[in-house]
Amino acid sequence: MKASEIRSRWLKFFESKGHAIEQSASLVPHNDPSLLWINAGMAPLKSYFDGRVVPENPRIANSQKCIRTNDIENVGKTKRHHTFFEMLGNFSIGDYFKEETIVWAWEFLTGPEWIGFDPERLSVTVYPEDEEAFEIWNKTVGLPAERIYKLEDNFWDIGEGPCGPCTEIFYDRGDKYGDLADPECTPGGENERFLEVWNLVFSQFNHNKDGSYTPLPNKNIDTGAGLERFASIVQDVDSNFDTDLFRPLIDRTCTIAGIRYKENEEHDIALKVIADHVRTVAFSVGDGVMPSNEGRGYVIRRLLRRAVRYGKTIGIDRPFLYELTATVGDIMGGYYPEVVEKQEFIERVIRNEEERFHETLSDGLAILAGLVSAEQQAGGKQINGVDAFKLYDTYGFPFDLTEDYAAEHGLIVDRAGFDQAMEEQRERARAARQDTGSMNVQGGPLAGLTVQSEFVGYSNLTVETRITTIIAGDQIVDVAGEGTHCLVLLEQTPFYAESGGQVSDLGTLTKSGFSAVVEDVSKAPLGQHVQHVLIQSGTLRTGDIVKAEVSREKREQIVKNHTATHLLHKALKEVLGDHVNQAGSLVEPDRLRFDFSHFGSITEQELASIERRVNEQIWQGTPVIIESKPIAEAKAMGAMALFGEKYGDVVRVVQVGNYSIELCGGCHVSNTAQIGLFKLVGESGIGSGVRRIEALTGQSAYTHMDGQLELLKQSAELLKTALSEVPKRIEALQAQVKELDRERESLQAKLGRIEAGSLESKAKSVGGVTLLSTEVSAGSMDALRGIADELKGKLASAVLVLGATQEDKVNFVVSISPDLIKQGFHAGKLIKEIAAVCGGGGGGRPDLAQAGGKDPSKLNDALLRAEELVLSQANVI
Repeated sequence: MKASEIRSRWLKFFESKGHAIEQSASLVPHNDPSLLWINAGMAPLKSYFDGRVVPENPRIANSQKCIRTNDIENVGKTKRHHTFFEMLGNFSIGDYFKEETIVWAWEFLTGPEWIGFDPERLSVTVYPEDEEAFEIWNKTVGLPAERIYKLEDNFWDIGEGPCGPCTEIFYDRGDKYGDLADPECTPGGENERFLEVWNLVFSQFNHNKDGSYTPLPNKNIDTGAGLERFASIVQDVDSNFDTDLFRPLIDRTCTIAGIRYKENEEHDIALKVIADHVRTVAFSVGDGVMPSNEGRGYVIRRLLRRAVRYGKTIGIDRPFLYELTATVGDIMGGYYPEVVEKQEFIERVIRNEEERFHETLSDGLAILAGLVSAEQQAGGKQINGVDAFKLYDTYGFPFDLTEDYAAEHGLIVDRAGFDQAMEEQRERARAARQDTGSMNVQGGPLAGLTVQSEFVGYSNLTVETRITTIIAGDQIVDVAGEGTHCLVLLEQTPFYAESGGQVSDLGTLTKSGFSAVVEDVSKAPLGQHVQHVLIQSGTLRTGDIVKAEVSREKREQIVKNHTATHLLHKALKEVLGDHVNQAGSLVEPDRLRFDFSHFGSITEQELASIERRVNEQIWQGTPVIIESKPIAEAKAMGAMALFGEKYGDVVRVVQVGNYSIELCGGCHVSNTAQIGLFKLVGESGIGSGVRRIEALTGQSAYTHMDGQLELLKQSAELLKTALSEVPKRIEALQAQVKELDRERESLQAKLGRIEAGSLESKAKSVGGVTLLSTEVSAGSMDALRGIADELKGKLASAVLVLGATQEDKVNFVVSISPDLIKQGFHAGKLIKEIAAVCGGGGGGRPDLAQAGGKDPSKLNDALLRAEELVLSQANVI
């Protein structure tokens, strides 16, 4: 049975049990500290479990995409460690509990129409104090007591929040995988015979801040079964890597490398790492996570570079991972079509990153040469572990290469210091995951609030409405007085709650003798809009009738910017390509910000085209039609859904003529003409593969352009020319500057010839080789090369090393005569180590090379290093 069939049967089974099937979506951070991120469709689970959000259907099932890199060093070395894997799950939010969960698990595993496992091969573990689970397995299911093992570890607890006992189901793979006489050869023991298939977690307690445990008001079910493990059992193979989820990738890599699988253990490890990592990278890039130096992007960059390094160990010295993207699509595209649909984009991103890493390896070597040189000059024998870790962490430079290079120069590397720096980084990563992904304890005044609140702010900015709930501090109160910050729920509210990038409305609540400012609006667990207010005067009571009024000026500015983001999104796709997808947005009264996926810079011509396309839609005065439709109908219309967003059965469709159609719950203009004007004011890269555009509309755009015009007028006055003549006047001044530069360079050349004549006498013999290593006065690299050319005519056989400081940097030129090149001297190799002393790098041909450095104070040290290198080479000769 193929892995895809296992996944399909899982979803069909739980659909038959009344579960809502969550469709695949993008990867987002997860609450489990061991997981970096999971399927976005399941992201609400943590808020479902702790009561912050109530799901439409309390029964949910899915095959979740998961990424975990906390034990990356084990990938390829064990049979079941992966950075990307699929977790089959079924969940109950306050609905069914232990009996249904256990009975259904048994039915799915043993039913011939589902998986069809031999019941005699199944055993389970339970928590010792969970007698209820034991009885269900023994009495209801009929599992013999001797195949029910009680283990203390069967309690799922990841810190503050919901937790509870669990039961794990194991499959006995037979005698060839272990001897039952071995004490460890039991379910839950360290063995290969009993393979865990499914973990059923019964969330029935709150783990409180003080460390105590209290029963949950609503008990939940959270189960997980690894698809890869399922496949290895059903397909009767030794490891997950031998299943149809990995083997095609391994075979393709073997073809590229010209090797065979299962003939060399080290090669097999490399093949498994590459197969695992390319799945992770392909899915992440497809979901908009671009390689970068921070957050999730850093994880992807590290995995990609790790796969490249393993490729080198099997003889692949060129970009190749991108070629495996198509194979990932062949394996996974049936359920995850985005991998196929975005194949070209994914390939381009991966190839670009591979090519950059090959360059990075060269940069790492240059930095390492500087570390070695500095250590040798100081008389040391060891490269600092922190420095070695920085090379590894920042530049992706392998520790073993650092060791090899150091050994070649008579040094060792501080492994203990490297390991300590590595562990500190892991601790920071673990802390970051727990901070961003932890769940809240169930409870709080909003948790069980079922009072209704209708949002009417799409069409009404002022309403007379009733106060239904007041929350001050952590308590629901009946009265709140002057100076109080409190949360207020209204029977009807015109105030938009921040979501979808659109900021919340501001405004006021008033009645006779009372006034309050609405400072923010958020959503309660059941979706009610919660007004955050400051009472300025008077007293507010539950049941009071108040006038709720949105700041019209702010709202009118917000809607202009929001509709403009829709037009911008469409224009970006038209100009840059369909791969462009929204990666974030901010819609405020005075500006808009739009983040989107795009790998590469954007030209001025492209920006101008994007801006013009948006303005053309504004000038056409196109009506904006907003309707609620069934999601299937909306998608059939071509409505653009934001990847990773969760939508209900009925969605709000915002359509701008025939130009743009998106699913959106925000506020918009009724006609594009109301936007007035659109002006791009900023474009930048905010991460690898993610760019940001900032723009203004309406009055803000006019004010900005008026300010730019004023600056142009001032420039014309300073240039003493008419406004229309400013470009020509600047061109004339630039021509004058170029002529002055030419005159300066001519004078520098003459001075160089004069200085070259005085330098000839400074040459000396080093190991029988003529060396001139000295500091000169040269204002540019061209001038420095000119002096070297003059000296070559005066010193027929010599190594020339010239250095010159220029403000806060230093330049080097190395020139070697033909006879010495034949003896093994190489200008490019010499200058790399010389410049490294000053914190720089460079290279070049055997006869001529140039480089730069960042630390002019070490110029003399670099020139002395040149003498050491020449002497060392001369002695070899």
